[in-house]
Amino acid sequence: MDKLHLDQHISRKFNDELEDIRNRALHMGGLVEQQVTGGLQALLDGDSELGAEISKADHQVNKMEVEIDEACTHVLARRQPAASDLRLIVTVIKVITDLERIGDEAEKLGRFSVDLASSRELPVYRKELRHLGELVKSMLRDALDAFARMDVDSAMKTAAKDADINQEYETLSRLLVTHMMEDPRQVRNVFNITWCARALERIGDHSVNICEYVVYLVKGKDIRHTSFDEAKSKINN
Repeated sequence: MDKLHLDQHISRKFNDELEDIRNRALHMGGLVEQQVTGGLQALLDGDSELGAEISKADHQVNKMEVEIDEACTHVLARRQPAASDLRLIVTVIKVITDLERIGDEAEKLGRFSVDLASSRELPVYRKELRHLGELVKSMLRDALDAFARMDVDSAMKTAAKDADINQEYETLSRLLVTHMMEDPRQVRNVFNITWCARALERIGDHSVNICEYVVYLVKGKDIRHTSFDEAKSKINN
């Protein structure tokens, strides 16, 4: 199992700074995961109060991104890190960018759940939305766990789950389009459900990005924009 160790510096303070940055990114990840869970719960339960709470809490995620980004910039300026240390800083900057965007998607779930709270159309697709949402939550959790443990094997296995999420999203999208054609009166509500499904699919995409950053951090290999088989080959070479 490939992992990275960050306790090899002469300066204990430098070790602490790197670990603090990583821990803050993980804390941000935990907050974002809570936002996604809350947004999905608000949507499925028709809980407009929770939906409004989730949509208003996005500023916390944004604030954390700015603070962590500033901390990374300070370490870059003071320490001028190289090799794996530099990769860690770059990885954290990239990860928190994706986490902020996941937070944006969670905000959409909360916002649309307010509009859909009284819709009679949502129950028709609650089962499909729940299944898609559970897949996405699991993938995000596993991606953050792979980042926490700096585990390449886990990251690759997690990234591979995106194919299932895409398939579920495409199936639900076809059902929603068919429904709109059969009952044009429900176009607005069905469009809102479609945007929620799209938000979930995008969270899956951002989770893939986090997995790719884990590979870059540990292996120093950039596997973005490559197929799964190409990525595995690149890692092993």
